Amino acid sequence: MTRKRLASHWSIIIALILGIVWALVSASFGWATFTSNWIAPFGEIFLRLLKMIAVPLVAVSVVKGVCSLHDVRTLGVLGIRTLLLFISTTILAVGVGLVLVNVIAPGERLQYEQRMENRARFDAWRGQTEGAASPTDNVGTVLESKISAAASMAKSGPLQPIVDIVPENIFTALSGASMLQVIAASILFGIAMMLVSVQRVQPLRDVLEALDDVLLALVTLVMRAAPLFVFCLLAGTISSIAGDDVSKVLHVFEGLSWYSATVLLGLFIMAGVVYPSIVKLFRPKVKLGWLFRGMGPAQALAFSTSSSAATLPATIDCVQNNLGVSERVAGFVLPIGATINMDGTSLYQAVAVVFLAQFHMVDLTLQQQLVIVLTASLASIGAAAVPSAGLVTLVLVMQSVGLDPAWIAVIIPVDRILDMCRTVVNVSGDAVVSLVVDGWDKRRGGSPA
Repeated sequence: MTRKRLASHWSIIIALILGIVWALVSASFGWATFTSNWIAPFGEIFLRLLKMIAVPLVAVSVVKGVCSLHDVRTLGVLGIRTLLLFISTTILAVGVGLVLVNVIAPGERLQYEQRMENRARFDAWRGQTEGAASPTDNVGTVLESKISAAASMAKSGPLQPIVDIVPENIFTALSGASMLQVIAASILFGIAMMLVSVQRVQPLRDVLEALDDVLLALVTLVMRAAPLFVFCLLAGTISSIAGDDVSKVLHVFEGLSWYSATVLLGLFIMAGVVYPSIVKLFRPKVKLGWLFRGMGPAQALAFSTSSSAATLPATIDCVQNNLGVSERVAGFVLPIGATINMDGTSLYQAVAVVFLAQFHMVDLTLQQQLVIVLTASLASIGAAAVPSAGLVTLVLVMQSVGLDPAWIAVIIPVDRILDMCRTVVNVSGDAVVSLVVDGWDKRRGGSPA
């Protein structure tokens, strides 16, 4: 009798838990150097493998998805519906975040003296007063880099983001420097293929089909070792926080527990209430248990990598093979979603801005919070699909309502952990939108939804 193999998502979840346990044990016994030198590098190898696959997979998937639509009009309809869904879910995410942070008011639950002390400390660090302690050099360095990146974005003209989408060199774009450029170039290439006769481009279509099969086989090969890689990735990440002092892990959450709980509650509402409601509204026959099981491996991988781009190969695999979404819809919707649809990031930004205002005793008006809705929605579109990129766009959101961007140093210690959770929501949102769009596409083509 053959033994039943453990489902891949359970294997990854077990690896996640074991990785955290190892990091805590490593800190307790002073093994942080061993973990950093001999375990963490395998996690970095895993991320590099996924990123290596992601760019060619995106290019091939988008070209295939576009040219399979047969005419530009179909592409326009599919694109408009996809973008409307992405915008709608992003606004919903920001709304959920603002409601929760105003009801729970995590920034007001800290002691008054502590809030005054922290305000004075950060004012001193910014050169506004003297005599107070400054944040650690590590946090200061991270903060300066995020503010500098945000300043560069803010100085750009209003149409600069559109200019940046168009690559100057197709080979430079394919290096992965900008996923938006890869998508733009791939869409244009796919449209051009639609304008050429089928007979002429059929050999190229065959090459794309073969290349797609090879890339998906490579994804399968890498994912077979995913539990081991994920264990190493989590062990290295948590160990870098704790070092040889296990109490540092607990200090990360000390004083920020209400903020973290508010973000996590919002992310849970998006993943457990909003997304299932959207699926039931547009695809009522879909069983939610089947949906969550189908996306399990990609969600677990998103948690461990904190990168929508790195998770994209697994997301495409799960959506096509487990959820039954067509190749052309998955190939079109998911790469775009991994680049511009950041529901978890936008929710976190809304909570973080209001929390920091509460933390520093600044009252935000209704008008300012409406500005947060608009800015966080737009900023999430510009956030790169890599770990902690939301911190850069958070600076822009804070500046939009007149808050000091230096205050984000308060939440940097817990950002990596929360980033893991919001990436799960980002990936889940992409899958839900692709499932809904696939239902529309099948009904449009006469197939059952």
